Amino acid sequence: MSRTSSEEQETAVKDILEMLETIEEHGLIGGKKFFGGDKISMVDMAFGAVAYWLGVIEDAAGLKISEAHEFPRLQSWVQNFKEVLIIKENLPDRDKMFPLLKRRRDVAGV
Repeated sequence: MSRTSSEEQETAVKDILEMLETIEEHGLIGGKKFFGGDKISMVDMAFGAVAYWLGVIEDAAGLKISEAHEFPRLQSWVQNFKEVLIIKENLPDRDKMFPLLKRRRDVAGV
């Protein structure tokens, strides 16, 4: 990995951590199960893709962006989100997507 790629990766990780901190501190407050309360909303749906794929992307890229203990409300939200029946039934298969993401990473030379 080139120095520039390393610096770009560090900047990207920093930006992602700032976004996750904002969500943890301001989006998931008051013991809410989802962003809008106890029922899933469009905000949950919009953020769901990011939350679900973050772990897969971390694994494919070979890096760790965050630890579960750093964002406990966000981690709880991810688990709640993935347990909603319609979401659970329609999430893409992680094991099938991982090789694709890894291959894209390798082709990009990151």
